[in-house]
Amino acid sequence: MALLQISEPGMAPSPHQRRHAVGIDLGTTNSLVAAVRNGVAEVLPDEAGEALLPSAVRYSENQRTIIGRDALNARALDPANTVVSVKRLMGRGLTDVKRIYGESLPYRFIDAPGMVQLDTRQGAKSPVEVSAEILATLRQRAEDTLDDELVGAVITVPAYFDDAQRQATKDAAHLAGLNVLRLLNEPTAAALAYGLDHASEGVYAIYDLGGGTFDISILKLSRGVFEVLATGGDSALGGDDFDRALVDIAMAGLDRSVQSASEAAAMEGAARALKHALTELEAAGFDFEIAGEAHHVDITRSQFDEATAPLVARTLSAAQKALRDAHLDVGEINGVVMVGGATRIPAVRVAVGEFFKCEPLIDLDPDQVVALGAALQANLLAGNHSRDEDWLLLDVIPLSLGVETMGGLVERLIARNSTIPVARAQDFTTYKDGQGALAIHVVQGERELASDCRSLARFELRGIPPMVAGAARIRVTYQVDADGLLSVSAREMKSGVESSIVVKPSYGLSDDEVARMLKDSFASAEADMHARALREQQVEAERLLLATRAALAADGDLLSEPEKNAMACLVTTLEDAAKGDDAHAIKLAIDALGHGTDTFAARRMDRGVRRALAGKRLDEIA
Repeated sequence: MALLQISEPGMAPSPHQRRHAVGIDLGTTNSLVAAVRNGVAEVLPDEAGEALLPSAVRYSENQRTIIGRDALNARALDPANTVVSVKRLMGRGLTDVKRIYGESLPYRFIDAPGMVQLDTRQGAKSPVEVSAEILATLRQRAEDTLDDELVGAVITVPAYFDDAQRQATKDAAHLAGLNVLRLLNEPTAAALAYGLDHASEGVYAIYDLGGGTFDISILKLSRGVFEVLATGGDSALGGDDFDRALVDIAMAGLDRSVQSASEAAAMEGAARALKHALTELEAAGFDFEIAGEAHHVDITRSQFDEATAPLVARTLSAAQKALRDAHLDVGEINGVVMVGGATRIPAVRVAVGEFFKCEPLIDLDPDQVVALGAALQANLLAGNHSRDEDWLLLDVIPLSLGVETMGGLVERLIARNSTIPVARAQDFTTYKDGQGALAIHVVQGERELASDCRSLARFELRGIPPMVAGAARIRVTYQVDADGLLSVSAREMKSGVESSIVVKPSYGLSDDEVARMLKDSFASAEADMHARALREQQVEAERLLLATRAALAADGDLLSEPEKNAMACLVTTLEDAAKGDDAHAIKLAIDALGHGTDTFAARRMDRGVRRALAGKRLDEIA
């Protein structure tokens, strides 16, 4: 008798049928993609077995775009067209960028309306477009590994990313062809991976110091519920700043103005390598060039620790503030989980241990833990879970959301660290007699004046019936979804006149801009497809040529001289074709050589069989 399987809504009808979803950690220095396979979350490596994808994009000649390690290795040769640490630029204007880098800017920036853009040999590129290149590479890696299309992805963002930066990240994912199941705060993702892996309960601090951002979150883990009590941090503080501290030590007393862009880029790469070396060594050498002149400086770990002490202090100040927001003392923290590559710095671990009065938890790879947690959440949202794997995430909004009132003041509707999703409403009124419209200015931040906060959106409520000042009752409602993204509505309660807006921050991209980028990506998709097909045929050609040469060396005596000459012509034809850029021509040459060696292959097989049977009796073979 056949058994019919009955599954809950959203669950796969068969244990062998899974809806593939992935978790992506879009990092400042490196990015990763992970998925749940055979019930275990694991990072998906590339063809070379590398899990980390350097977050580097190079816009090279002939409209080619190079992503990852090859782009990073070429940075010193082509710094203006090789973009690294683009995460720091997401959702930011030129003023924000100068605040991060000072006047020594690493790229040729275009002060475009809204988000800053980069001037490359392939034209102006938004940080969203650059990030989309990285995300598309990870998407392709996942689809190749899982051998299936993805139903969606959970993408992690720093907890302290504001609405504009979150929207920019979502735009990049859309541009990369990803369906975003959720934006997940990085510390929450790390806690998810750690909590499920260790069945931990209690109150934990998640100290996340990545390449370009710092987050601190206080979470309570209890019976499958992950509740974020408070979050804080600095979206312009990370490992890059520790690298620059090493550069400052080495450049003391030298004239920086004569250093070329290529030399500066090479020096930054050397500083990162030196930082890694100082995690193991007490001292290491720093070699760099200025105006073609070679320099060497020996830097000790104590020098590095002294130079970066203010940076570490900034992280601990944010941690103290998060504890106050959570109404907790250090003694009430059960443990502190270290996340992000920069937490490998010995001085950071020592300072965090002393601050929290406990040994930091470092048994999970700080580079991978965020992606692993995101994969677990993606797997849940895709419906690939059983009843005993259910858990609940209660995340929070990092910065307060408010509306500008008369005098440029901010009235907060949703306070920071409010659990999301959340909705809040408040009634306002008109300022003048007969006022028929009301301007709504949505802002985000903790300052009292609207001019000191981040402007997110403006819209108007029109059609208010004429009334004396103060008589109208206008209800403004803010709704924040699980991704931390905002929608706002305003309604005059007596007349029912209503207006609403899904906030597209002024630092985000308009729908038209996203549509243009998608069109551009479609236009380049064909070129990318051809490039991929070409490389596949070149690899197959190399394999076939290698096998043919080995066969000729072993059994070339099976061929007559004319047959050898004919095969040599086929080999030469394939070699020449493989050097070109016509995938179809290479395939034809592969097929020709394959057919041309059929007879040779049959003779080799016959010889092999005869050798195997030589000297054996019939009963031995049977």
